[in-house]
Amino acid sequence: MEARHKGRGRPGIGRRSFLKIAGGGLGASALLSGLPRGWVGGVHASQAPEVREVKFGIIALTDCSPLVIAHERKLFEKYGIRSTVVKLASWASIRDNLTSGEIQATHMLLGMPLASSMGLLGSPRKPMVIPWLLNRNGQAITLKSAWKGKVQGDPKALKPLADEARKAGTPLTFAMTFPPGTHAMWTRYFLGSGGIHPDREVGLVTIPPAQMVANMKVGKMDGFCVGEPWNARAIQDGIGFTAITTQGIWKDHPEKVCAFLEEFAEKNPRTVKAILKALHEASVWLDVIENRVEQAAIISRPSYVNCPPETILGRLQGRYDFGDGRKLDDPHYLIFHRRNCNYPQRKYAVWWLTQFRRWGMVEGPPDYEGVAKKVMRTDLYEEAMKEIGFAHGGPNGEPETFFDGMRFDPKQPEEYAASFAIHGLKGPQR
Repeated sequence: MEARHKGRGRPGIGRRSFLKIAGGGLGASALLSGLPRGWVGGVHASQAPEVREVKFGIIALTDCSPLVIAHERKLFEKYGIRSTVVKLASWASIRDNLTSGEIQATHMLLGMPLASSMGLLGSPRKPMVIPWLLNRNGQAITLKSAWKGKVQGDPKALKPLADEARKAGTPLTFAMTFPPGTHAMWTRYFLGSGGIHPDREVGLVTIPPAQMVANMKVGKMDGFCVGEPWNARAIQDGIGFTAITTQGIWKDHPEKVCAFLEEFAEKNPRTVKAILKALHEASVWLDVIENRVEQAAIISRPSYVNCPPETILGRLQGRYDFGDGRKLDDPHYLIFHRRNCNYPQRKYAVWWLTQFRRWGMVEGPPDYEGVAKKVMRTDLYEEAMKEIGFAHGGPNGEPETFFDGMRFDPKQPEEYAASFAIHGLKGPQR
């Protein structure tokens, strides 16, 4: 660690030099007498992480990259964290391992910490916090190959197909990765925009990301929503095509987060901030487009995504082949740092709560402001960035507009939740 923290010790004196000098007769107490009080091995004791051994959970998706790159490039180590990255099979196992303390930080769907903090949809009530957004964009809705030329980015084209299947007694089936998660909400929003009620007119099933392609291959579903590289893999395997990317639904939408138990973050704020500092460096590196070849090579390994790097790379570079003849160089491809990507905007939590409300996952209006403030820890983010001198873009409370023209105003969440023609609202409305 001798070269890691410049200016916090005598220049040029590392561990080997220290031992040599000490062995030559100069006592350790004399040698250390000129160093700042509280200095221990390159960092001030008061600044060191409270917990140094940290296990990070990931799912086999391209957007786990910031955690993997911070580990592989030894950025966690730079900030005093000895990291282990553990690939888990499903989002439910991610939640359960974080809840039990088996992992201390994790790649997670944005809606999951909200659901766990509120005890919704089968989640045990366990407060979690989000001090960091890992990425924006980079997901898609894949449909079976039989619908090429019939359905593209307009969900209204799905409506007659859904009606026909329902009348025949074989409703269409769509897969997402976890009920309160991002993919579930993109699927619901897309279907609802096409006049299809996701809880009444089609079947929704939960499938882990890496199993999506295999399940479509054997005919278990008509479409799915997942992160990359599994949409690109469905095209490569000839079983599906991309109907629409999620950034086509909501440009620069929030996606995965780095989440912690609230209890862990309260007890170990320096540990959390050390992790955020490492993630910042990793995210800056990831958004240099020339680094994406190396990124694809690293995350493609069996211990991470376990997919050929060439399957991953195209969409990482913003080059989209939809598999039905359409091609696009998308300026809103997967990003990890730019456009104030990582700030844990509270309005995003509010939007998720409006969707919980819209689909009857809560009864009556939730505490939009209170839950968002408790889960989205802007304080931890801002403190960590201040300590490394990074000037972030700050909070953004501006309205957002979606592909169907619907406008979300975070100052009027209940009115927004009740404004949709397709919904499952429960309980009193205000």
